[in-house]
Amino acid sequence: MFDNLKKKLGSFRKDAEEAAEENVEEVDEDELEESADSEATAEADVDAASEAPETIPDEADGDGEAEAESLSESDREVETATATPATEDTSAADGTAAQEPSVDTEPESVPETEPDELDAETAVEADDGDDAADADAEAEDDTAEDDTADEDNNSTGFGAKARSLVKGKFVIEEEDLEGPLHELEMALLSSDVEMGVAEEILDNIREELVGETRTFTTSTGEVVEDALRDAIYDVISVGQFDFDERIAIEDKPVTIVFTGVNGVGKTTSIAKLSRYFEERGYSTVMANGDTYRAGANEQIQEHADALDTKLIAHEQGGDPAAVLYDAVEYAEANDIDVVLGDTAGRLHTDEGLMDQLEKIDRVVGPDMTLFVDEAVAGQDAVNRAREFNNAAAIDGAILTKADADSNGGAAISVAHVTGKPILFLGVGQGYDDLERFDPDEMVDRLLADE
Repeated sequence: MFDNLKKKLGSFRKDAEEAAEENVEEVDEDELEESADSEATAEADVDAASEAPETIPDEADGDGEAEAESLSESDREVETATATPATEDTSAADGTAAQEPSVDTEPESVPETEPDELDAETAVEADDGDDAADADAEAEDDTAEDDTADEDNNSTGFGAKARSLVKGKFVIEEEDLEGPLHELEMALLSSDVEMGVAEEILDNIREELVGETRTFTTSTGEVVEDALRDAIYDVISVGQFDFDERIAIEDKPVTIVFTGVNGVGKTTSIAKLSRYFEERGYSTVMANGDTYRAGANEQIQEHADALDTKLIAHEQGGDPAAVLYDAVEYAEANDIDVVLGDTAGRLHTDEGLMDQLEKIDRVVGPDMTLFVDEAVAGQDAVNRAREFNNAAAIDGAILTKADADSNGGAAISVAHVTGKPILFLGVGQGYDDLERFDPDEMVDRLLADE
């Protein structure tokens, strides 16, 4: 069952896993430690630079100027103290004023200063050098900050992946899955999955996988499988309800009407459900509302006889609503639990037959209307389900011949396009060949290993 779709989903899992693993860079322990140390050092430098007062360079320059002025005054005092009277007389005789030496006009006098004065001058130069070093350090810190920001913005860069791996995690980017997702879309469409449903599945996978940080507690393959499982489950589980519970709580008799086109297995599905109810302790009566098709009474009578079930039928050409009304009356009079009413096969474009469904709804007021079609009809079954639901709202669907359907497009799509659940799958010709449709089991079947 659904072997082709199962194979294509398995191919996507493999391709997506390989694509994801190719884009997760391996980093050894030494590189991880270096990356962590570099980040810690860069952060410490940035913090230190941000805490340093901005006025330090100005204060250093002010101290340097003060020390230089102090040095000039000291030079003048030394020369004045060591000058001879003769020198003073000669200067006076020449009539020239004594020139006060300065550092700027006579640089050769600087080496003659005392050691303490030299230390002060060296301190000025050191302060200037420190100022330049501080400026270079700040520039380097700014560069480090820019590099860190670039790494954070580039989620697939080595730095980001290294940090992810340090934490035992990895990130899958959308471009990593672009190829596998395109192949999956083609696979779904070729398996008769309705286009809108295929797009929904792809969107769900992207939402589950792309851009999220994943841990290494599971393999990449398991991460992909979980995302695929969730994506499919979301589209096939729409509208699900507990069929058995609903039958149990409804007032008896419960009336169920079956619709669909000719030849898809409505009558056989009625017989299978009759067996289904009998096995669960409910009594049933069949009603043949297909009053136009020749041989319809004979066909359903064979099933009723085989199951030892009462059949209510009128002559060919009778009023379908009247047949079902009589069946409900019979069930009420005989304490029958469930009425199973067949209807004529019809297309949504057949206004006369659709009007009959409306009349049945007014006269009988069925508790449930089930749409029946073949799973092997694929896209046609999906389109018909949508059209029948639009014309006369259904409560759920039964897909027959599911055991012969290798594509599974109808099983994937019907619930999503109608908003009403698939309730049963016909998986053979026997009366017991009817399976309750369980979304969890369906996904397990589609994703099971070969």
